[in-house]
Amino acid sequence: MAAATQGLVQTSLETNTQVTKRTTVKELVESPALTSISSNYYTINSNEWDASDPDETLPIIDFSLLTSRDPNQRSKVIQDLNKVCQDWGFFMLVNHGVPESLMKAVLDGSKEFFNLPMEEKMEFAEKDLWKPIKFGTGVDIKVENFFFWRDFLKVFVHPQFHFPNKPKGFSEVSGEYCKRTREVARELLQGISEALGLEENYIEKAMDLESGFQLFAANLYPQCPQPELAMGIPAHTDHGLLTLLIENDIGGLQIQHNGKWFNVNPLPNSFLINTGDHLQVLSNGKYKSIRHRAIVNNKATRISLAVVHGPSLDTVVSPAPELVESESSPATYMPMKYKDYLNFQHDGKPCLDHIQLTVT
Repeated sequence: MAAATQGLVQTSLETNTQVTKRTTVKELVESPALTSISSNYYTINSNEWDASDPDETLPIIDFSLLTSRDPNQRSKVIQDLNKVCQDWGFFMLVNHGVPESLMKAVLDGSKEFFNLPMEEKMEFAEKDLWKPIKFGTGVDIKVENFFFWRDFLKVFVHPQFHFPNKPKGFSEVSGEYCKRTREVARELLQGISEALGLEENYIEKAMDLESGFQLFAANLYPQCPQPELAMGIPAHTDHGLLTLLIENDIGGLQIQHNGKWFNVNPLPNSFLINTGDHLQVLSNGKYKSIRHRAIVNNKATRISLAVVHGPSLDTVVSPAPELVESESSPATYMPMKYKDYLNFQHDGKPCLDHIQLTVT
Protein backbone atom coordinates (compact mmCIF):
# COMPACT_ATOMS: atom_id res chain seq x y z
CA MET A 1 0.00 0.00 0.00
CA ALA A 2 1.36 3.43 -0.91
CA ALA A 3 2.62 5.68 1.89
CA ALA A 4 -0.05 8.29 1.17
CA THR A 5 -2.76 5.69 1.48
CA GLN A 6 -1.24 4.36 4.69
CA GLY A 7 -1.36 7.86 6.14
CA LEU A 8 -4.97 8.30 5.07
CA VAL A 9 -6.04 5.05 6.65
CA GLN A 10 -4.10 5.78 9.87
CA THR A 11 -5.77 9.18 10.11
CA SER A 12 -9.11 7.47 9.67
CA LEU A 13 -8.33 5.11 12.54
CA GLU A 14 -7.28 7.96 14.82
CA THR A 15 -10.18 10.30 14.07
CA ASN A 16 -12.95 7.71 13.94
CA THR A 17 -12.15 5.41 16.84
CA GLN A 18 -15.51 6.00 18.47
CA VAL A 19 -17.45 5.78 15.20
CA THR A 20 -15.97 2.44 14.11
CA LYS A 21 -17.25 0.75 17.28
CA ARG A 22 -20.82 1.11 16.00
CA THR A 23 -22.55 -2.03 14.84
CA THR A 24 -23.50 -1.44 11.21
CA VAL A 25 -22.46 0.61 8.21
CA LYS A 26 -25.76 2.49 8.33
CA GLU A 27 -24.96 3.60 11.88
CA LEU A 28 -21.48 4.65 10.82
CA VAL A 29 -22.81 6.84 8.03
CA GLU A 30 -25.41 8.47 10.27
CA SER A 31 -22.76 9.53 12.76
CA PRO A 32 -21.83 13.23 12.35
CA ALA A 33 -18.25 12.32 13.29
CA LEU A 34 -17.68 10.25 10.16
CA THR A 35 -15.42 12.02 7.66
CA SER A 36 -13.28 9.07 6.59
CA ILE A 37 -13.33 5.30 6.97
CA SER A 38 -11.22 3.02 9.10
CA SER A 39 -8.75 0.53 7.65
CA ASN A 40 -11.19 -2.27 8.53
CA TYR A 41 -13.13 -1.24 5.42
CA TYR A 42 -10.16 -0.73 3.12
CA THR A 43 -10.08 -3.03 0.08
CA ILE A 44 -6.66 -3.82 -1.42
CA ASN A 45 -7.83 -4.15 -5.03
CA SER A 46 -9.49 -0.74 -5.19
CA ASN A 47 -7.06 0.45 -7.87
CA GLU A 48 -8.78 -1.88 -10.34
CA TRP A 49 -12.31 -0.56 -9.86
CA ASP A 50 -12.23 1.95 -12.70
CA ALA A 51 -11.25 -0.65 -15.30
CA SER A 52 -14.82 -0.80 -16.61
CA ASP A 53 -15.55 -1.08 -20.32
CA PRO A 54 -18.16 1.53 -21.34
CA ASP A 55 -18.74 -0.02 -24.76
CA GLU A 56 -20.30 -3.27 -23.55
CA THR A 57 -24.09 -3.68 -23.41
CA LEU A 58 -25.76 -6.41 -21.43
CA PRO A 59 -27.94 -8.74 -23.57
CA ILE A 60 -31.73 -8.59 -23.26
CA ILE A 61 -34.08 -11.58 -23.15
CA ASP A 62 -37.81 -11.05 -23.72
CA PHE A 63 -39.61 -13.39 -21.32
CA SER A 64 -42.91 -13.05 -23.17
CA LEU A 65 -41.36 -14.77 -26.20
CA LEU A 66 -40.29 -17.70 -24.03
CA THR A 67 -43.88 -18.22 -22.90
CA SER A 68 -45.31 -17.53 -26.36
CA ARG A 69 -47.55 -20.08 -28.05
CA ASP A 70 -45.70 -19.34 -31.27
CA PRO A 71 -43.12 -22.17 -31.57
CA ASN A 72 -40.89 -20.06 -33.81
CA GLN A 73 -40.69 -17.27 -31.25
CA ARG A 74 -39.96 -19.72 -28.45
CA SER A 75 -37.31 -21.49 -30.51
CA LYS A 76 -35.61 -18.18 -31.27
CA VAL A 77 -35.48 -17.06 -27.63
CA ILE A 78 -34.13 -20.47 -26.56
CA GLN A 79 -31.29 -19.98 -29.04
CA ASP A 80 -30.73 -16.53 -27.53
CA LEU A 81 -30.69 -18.03 -24.03
CA ASN A 82 -28.06 -20.54 -25.11
CA LYS A 83 -25.87 -17.77 -26.48
CA VAL A 84 -26.11 -15.41 -23.51
CA CYS A 85 -25.55 -18.21 -20.99
CA GLN A 86 -22.40 -19.23 -22.87
CA ASP A 87 -21.04 -15.80 -23.74
CA TRP A 88 -22.16 -13.70 -20.77
CA GLY A 89 -23.77 -15.54 -17.87
CA PHE A 90 -25.70 -12.30 -17.26
CA PHE A 91 -28.68 -10.78 -19.02
CA MET A 92 -31.58 -8.40 -18.53
CA LEU A 93 -35.04 -9.98 -18.51
CA VAL A 94 -37.94 -7.84 -19.73
CA ASN A 95 -41.68 -8.46 -20.07
CA HIS A 96 -41.48 -11.00 -17.24
CA GLY A 97 -44.97 -10.43 -15.89
CA VAL A 98 -44.03 -9.54 -12.31
CA PRO A 99 -45.88 -6.29 -11.52
CA GLU A 100 -43.68 -3.23 -11.23
CA SER A 101 -45.72 -2.25 -8.17
CA LEU A 102 -44.72 -5.51 -6.45
CA MET A 103 -41.04 -4.98 -7.27
CA LYS A 104 -41.20 -1.47 -5.85
CA ALA A 105 -43.07 -2.65 -2.76
CA VAL A 106 -40.45 -5.24 -1.85
CA LEU A 107 -37.63 -2.71 -2.32
CA ASP A 108 -39.53 -0.22 -0.16
CA GLY A 109 -40.06 -2.94 2.45
CA SER A 110 -36.32 -3.68 2.45
CA LYS A 111 -35.58 0.00 2.98
CA GLU A 112 -38.06 0.12 5.87
CA PHE A 113 -36.42 -2.91 7.45
CA PHE A 114 -32.97 -1.31 7.34
CA ASN A 115 -34.51 1.86 8.84
CA LEU A 116 -35.80 -0.02 11.88
CA PRO A 117 -34.22 0.90 15.24
CA MET A 118 -30.98 -0.97 15.82
CA GLU A 119 -32.35 -3.03 18.72
CA GLU A 120 -35.18 -4.35 16.55
CA LYS A 121 -32.84 -5.41 13.74
CA MET A 122 -30.44 -6.97 16.20
CA GLU A 123 -33.13 -9.50 17.12
CA PHE A 124 -32.17 -11.16 13.81
CA ALA A 125 -28.38 -10.83 14.18
CA GLU A 126 -26.84 -14.27 13.64
CA LYS A 127 -23.49 -15.67 12.55
CA ASP A 128 -24.66 -19.22 11.90
CA LEU A 129 -24.81 -19.88 8.13
CA TRP A 130 -27.91 -22.04 8.57
CA LYS A 131 -30.07 -19.65 10.57
CA PRO A 132 -33.11 -19.00 8.32
CA ILE A 133 -33.22 -15.27 9.13
CA LYS A 134 -29.97 -13.38 9.45
CA PHE A 135 -29.26 -9.65 9.72
CA GLY A 136 -25.76 -8.31 9.81
CA THR A 137 -23.06 -6.12 8.43
CA GLY A 138 -20.75 -7.23 5.63
CA VAL A 139 -17.93 -8.93 7.48
CA ASP A 140 -15.78 -11.56 5.82
CA ILE A 141 -15.86 -14.44 8.32
CA LYS A 142 -12.43 -15.73 7.22
CA VAL A 143 -10.77 -12.34 7.90
CA GLU A 144 -12.55 -11.13 11.00
CA ASN A 145 -11.10 -7.62 10.97
CA PHE A 146 -12.19 -6.78 7.43
CA PHE A 147 -15.66 -5.44 6.64
CA PHE A 148 -17.59 -4.77 3.44
CA TRP A 149 -19.45 -1.49 3.10
CA ARG A 150 -22.94 -2.98 3.38
CA ASP A 151 -25.61 -4.19 5.75
CA PHE A 152 -27.69 -7.20 4.77
CA LEU A 153 -30.73 -9.32 5.45
CA LYS A 154 -30.67 -12.95 4.32
CA VAL A 155 -33.74 -15.16 4.61
CA PHE A 156 -34.57 -18.74 3.60
CA VAL A 157 -37.91 -18.44 1.79
CA HIS A 158 -38.38 -21.87 0.17
CA PRO A 159 -39.25 -24.70 0.59
CA GLN A 160 -40.27 -23.27 3.97
CA PHE A 161 -41.03 -19.56 4.09
CA HIS A 162 -39.29 -17.68 6.91
CA PHE A 163 -39.34 -13.91 7.29
CA PRO A 164 -38.95 -11.12 9.84
CA ASN A 165 -42.21 -10.00 11.42
CA LYS A 166 -41.33 -6.34 10.93
CA PRO A 167 -41.88 -3.85 9.40
CA LYS A 168 -45.61 -4.33 8.98
CA GLY A 169 -46.55 -5.91 5.66
CA PHE A 170 -42.96 -6.71 4.61
CA SER A 171 -43.40 -10.46 5.05
CA GLU A 172 -46.61 -10.59 3.02
CA VAL A 173 -45.32 -8.60 0.06
CA SER A 174 -42.03 -10.50 0.05
CA GLY A 175 -43.84 -13.84 0.14
CA GLU A 176 -45.78 -12.90 -3.00
CA TYR A 177 -42.62 -11.58 -4.65
CA CYS A 178 -40.68 -14.78 -3.94
CA LYS A 179 -43.52 -16.87 -5.34
CA ARG A 180 -43.56 -14.84 -8.54
CA THR A 181 -39.78 -15.01 -8.97
CA ARG A 182 -39.88 -18.80 -8.53
CA GLU A 183 -42.35 -18.98 -11.40
CA VAL A 184 -40.06 -16.86 -13.59
CA ALA A 185 -36.98 -18.89 -12.65
CA ARG A 186 -38.73 -22.19 -13.35
CA GLU A 187 -39.81 -21.02 -16.81
CA LEU A 188 -36.29 -19.79 -17.57
CA LEU A 189 -34.80 -23.10 -16.45
CA GLN A 190 -37.18 -24.97 -18.76
CA GLY A 191 -35.88 -22.88 -21.64
CA ILE A 192 -32.29 -23.40 -20.50
CA SER A 193 -32.89 -27.17 -20.35
CA GLU A 194 -33.89 -27.10 -24.00
CA ALA A 195 -31.00 -24.81 -24.86
CA LEU A 196 -28.66 -27.48 -23.45
CA GLY A 197 -30.30 -30.10 -25.66
CA LEU A 198 -32.10 -31.70 -22.71
CA GLU A 199 -35.78 -32.31 -22.10
CA GLU A 200 -37.76 -29.24 -21.09
CA ASN A 201 -38.31 -30.49 -17.53
CA TYR A 202 -34.85 -32.02 -17.06
CA ILE A 203 -33.49 -29.37 -14.67
CA GLU A 204 -36.78 -29.14 -12.79
CA LYS A 205 -36.78 -32.88 -12.10
CA ALA A 206 -33.04 -33.47 -11.66
CA MET A 207 -32.66 -30.52 -9.28
CA ASP A 208 -35.93 -31.20 -7.41
CA LEU A 209 -37.14 -27.64 -7.87
CA GLU A 210 -40.41 -28.43 -6.13
CA SER A 211 -38.32 -28.40 -2.95
CA GLY A 212 -35.71 -26.04 -4.35
CA PHE A 213 -33.77 -23.78 -1.99
CA GLN A 214 -34.62 -20.09 -2.43
CA LEU A 215 -32.66 -17.37 -0.66
CA PHE A 216 -33.84 -13.76 -0.29
CA ALA A 217 -30.89 -11.37 0.17
CA ALA A 218 -31.44 -7.64 0.62
CA ASN A 219 -28.33 -5.45 0.64
CA LEU A 220 -27.96 -1.86 1.83
CA TYR A 221 -24.95 0.11 0.57
CA PRO A 222 -24.94 3.51 2.32
CA GLN A 223 -23.05 6.42 0.80
CA CYS A 224 -19.35 6.19 1.65
CA PRO A 225 -17.10 9.21 2.31
CA GLN A 226 -14.19 7.40 0.62
CA PRO A 227 -15.66 5.07 -1.99
CA GLU A 228 -12.24 4.61 -3.59
CA LEU A 229 -11.15 2.66 -0.50
CA ALA A 230 -14.21 0.54 0.29
CA MET A 231 -16.13 -2.24 -1.45
CA GLY A 232 -19.77 -3.20 -1.12
CA ILE A 233 -19.19 -6.83 -2.05
CA PRO A 234 -15.93 -8.07 -3.61
CA ALA A 235 -15.77 -10.18 -6.75
CA HIS A 236 -17.60 -13.47 -6.37
CA THR A 237 -19.90 -15.93 -8.09
CA ASP A 238 -23.31 -17.06 -6.85
CA HIS A 239 -24.19 -20.56 -5.75
CA GLY A 240 -27.38 -22.10 -7.10
CA LEU A 241 -28.85 -22.14 -10.60
CA LEU A 242 -30.13 -18.60 -11.26
CA THR A 243 -30.15 -15.32 -9.36
CA LEU A 244 -32.81 -12.67 -10.04
CA LEU A 245 -31.73 -9.19 -8.95
CA ILE A 246 -33.43 -5.81 -8.74
CA GLU A 247 -32.18 -2.54 -7.30
CA ASN A 248 -33.24 1.02 -6.64
CA ASP A 249 -32.13 3.67 -9.11
CA ILE A 250 -28.58 3.84 -7.74
CA GLY A 251 -26.04 1.89 -9.80
CA GLY A 252 -23.16 -0.10 -8.38
CA LEU A 253 -23.19 -3.58 -9.91
CA GLN A 254 -20.19 -4.49 -12.04
CA ILE A 255 -19.68 -7.75 -13.92
CA GLN A 256 -16.61 -9.30 -15.46
CA HIS A 257 -16.79 -10.03 -19.18
CA ASN A 258 -13.87 -11.03 -21.41
CA GLY A 259 -11.46 -10.21 -18.62
CA LYS A 260 -12.76 -6.66 -18.11
CA TRP A 261 -15.08 -5.10 -15.57
CA PHE A 262 -17.95 -2.92 -16.62
CA ASN A 263 -20.90 -1.16 -15.06
CA VAL A 264 -24.41 -2.58 -15.39
CA ASN A 265 -27.24 -0.14 -16.04
CA PRO A 266 -30.48 -2.16 -15.96
CA LEU A 267 -33.58 -1.19 -17.90
CA PRO A 268 -36.55 -0.03 -15.81
CA ASN A 269 -38.76 -2.86 -14.53
CA SER A 270 -36.29 -5.52 -15.61
CA PHE A 271 -34.62 -8.36 -13.75
CA LEU A 272 -30.87 -8.83 -13.87
CA ILE A 273 -30.33 -12.57 -14.24
CA ASN A 274 -27.08 -14.39 -13.69
CA THR A 275 -26.23 -18.06 -13.99
CA GLY A 276 -24.91 -19.64 -10.80
CA ASP A 277 -22.28 -22.20 -9.89
CA HIS A 278 -24.66 -25.13 -10.09
CA LEU A 279 -25.79 -24.32 -13.60
CA GLN A 280 -22.11 -24.30 -14.54
CA VAL A 281 -21.72 -27.72 -12.91
CA LEU A 282 -24.88 -29.18 -14.44
CA SER A 283 -23.89 -27.93 -17.92
CA ASN A 284 -20.38 -29.38 -17.39
CA GLY A 285 -18.87 -25.95 -17.87
CA LYS A 286 -20.77 -24.98 -21.02
CA TYR A 287 -22.48 -22.18 -19.09
CA LYS A 288 -20.39 -20.04 -16.75
CA SER A 289 -21.03 -18.61 -13.32
CA ILE A 290 -19.78 -15.06 -13.79
CA ARG A 291 -17.82 -12.99 -11.29
CA HIS A 292 -19.53 -9.79 -10.21
CA ARG A 293 -19.13 -7.21 -7.45
CA ALA A 294 -20.78 -4.17 -5.90
CA ILE A 295 -19.02 -0.82 -5.63
CA VAL A 296 -20.13 2.11 -3.47
CA ASN A 297 -20.42 5.86 -3.94
CA ASN A 298 -20.38 9.03 -1.83
CA LYS A 299 -23.68 10.47 -3.09
CA ALA A 300 -26.58 8.10 -2.41
CA THR A 301 -27.60 4.84 -0.74
CA ARG A 302 -28.07 1.81 -2.98
CA ILE A 303 -30.41 -1.07 -2.18
CA SER A 304 -30.29 -4.32 -4.11
CA LEU A 305 -32.39 -7.42 -3.74
CA ALA A 306 -31.02 -10.74 -4.99
CA VAL A 307 -33.14 -13.89 -4.91
CA VAL A 308 -31.13 -17.07 -5.46
CA HIS A 309 -32.88 -20.13 -6.89
CA GLY A 310 -31.11 -23.43 -6.31
CA PRO A 311 -31.68 -27.18 -6.20
CA SER A 312 -33.13 -28.78 -3.09
CA LEU A 313 -30.55 -28.88 -0.33
CA ASP A 314 -30.35 -32.68 -0.51
CA THR A 315 -29.84 -32.83 -4.29
CA VAL A 316 -26.48 -34.15 -5.42
CA VAL A 317 -25.46 -31.90 -8.30
CA SER A 318 -23.17 -33.20 -11.03
CA PRO A 319 -22.79 -32.68 -14.78
CA ALA A 320 -25.82 -33.97 -16.69
CA PRO A 321 -24.90 -37.43 -18.05
CA GLU A 322 -26.20 -36.40 -21.48
CA LEU A 323 -23.54 -33.65 -21.58
CA VAL A 324 -20.65 -35.90 -20.58
CA GLU A 325 -18.77 -38.02 -23.06
CA SER A 326 -15.92 -40.11 -21.74
CA GLU A 327 -13.26 -38.83 -24.13
CA SER A 328 -14.37 -35.69 -25.96
CA SER A 329 -16.16 -34.06 -23.03
CA PRO A 330 -15.37 -35.71 -19.68
CA ALA A 331 -16.97 -34.58 -16.44
CA THR A 332 -15.12 -31.58 -15.04
CA TYR A 333 -16.85 -31.39 -11.65
CA MET A 334 -17.29 -34.00 -8.98
CA PRO A 335 -20.80 -34.68 -7.60
CA MET A 336 -21.70 -32.94 -4.36
CA LYS A 337 -24.84 -32.39 -2.32
CA TYR A 338 -25.98 -28.77 -2.56
CA LYS A 339 -26.06 -28.34 1.20
CA ASP A 340 -22.47 -29.56 1.52
CA TYR A 341 -21.41 -27.12 -1.19
CA LEU A 342 -22.94 -24.20 0.71
CA ASN A 343 -20.77 -25.04 3.71
CA PHE A 344 -17.74 -23.91 1.67
CA GLN A 345 -18.91 -20.29 1.76
CA HIS A 346 -16.70 -17.79 3.56
CA ASP A 347 -13.59 -19.98 3.65
CA GLY A 348 -11.75 -17.52 1.42
CA LYS A 349 -11.58 -19.81 -1.61
CA PRO A 350 -13.91 -19.88 -4.64
CA CYS A 351 -16.43 -22.66 -3.94
CA LEU A 352 -16.13 -24.14 -7.43
CA ASP A 353 -12.46 -24.83 -6.79
CA HIS A 354 -13.47 -27.45 -4.24
CA ILE A 355 -15.22 -29.62 -6.84
CA GLN A 356 -13.20 -28.88 -9.98
CA LEU A 357 -11.69 -32.02 -11.48
CA THR A 358 -8.36 -32.04 -13.28
CA VAL A 359 -8.96 -33.31 -16.81
CA THR A 360 -5.99 -34.87 -18.57
